[in-house]
Amino acid sequence: MAARTKARKRAVDVLYEADVRNRDRKALLAERVADGNPPIPEHAIRLVEGVEEHAGRIDALIEAHAANWSLDRLPDVDRAILRMAVYELLWADDVPDAVVIDEAVELAKTLSTDDSPAYVNGVLGAILQAEIPSSS
Repeated sequence: MAARTKARKRAVDVLYEADVRNRDRKALLAERVADGNPPIPEHAIRLVEGVEEHAGRIDALIEAHAANWSLDRLPDVDRAILRMAVYELLWADDVPDAVVIDEAVELAKTLSTDDSPAYVNGVLGAILQAEIPSSS
């Protein structure tokens, strides 16, 4: 498994845990980094901190593009995947958009329901189309 793929999975783990335990993301991240078992890659730290920094905008975008679903009705793991991927799409310029979406879909295949990969793909595609001007 590629280093960034592992980092995304760890970021989703922390975001998911913070959400379901109603914990502060940065405090939980600090605990997981200090624990070091398993280690938290730098890219995962960047993703969790980025989600925290831009949480209001990220959640508003997911809410706006999650067809017929409110943010709190989404499966917890899907919410974590979407938050991480939206941050990476809009604020991490060193990762191609297609890679971000593909990785998020793969995480949904591994961690969530049978319907989640298509749903995650659709939400992220809609956000990408709305937020990033086309180069054509």
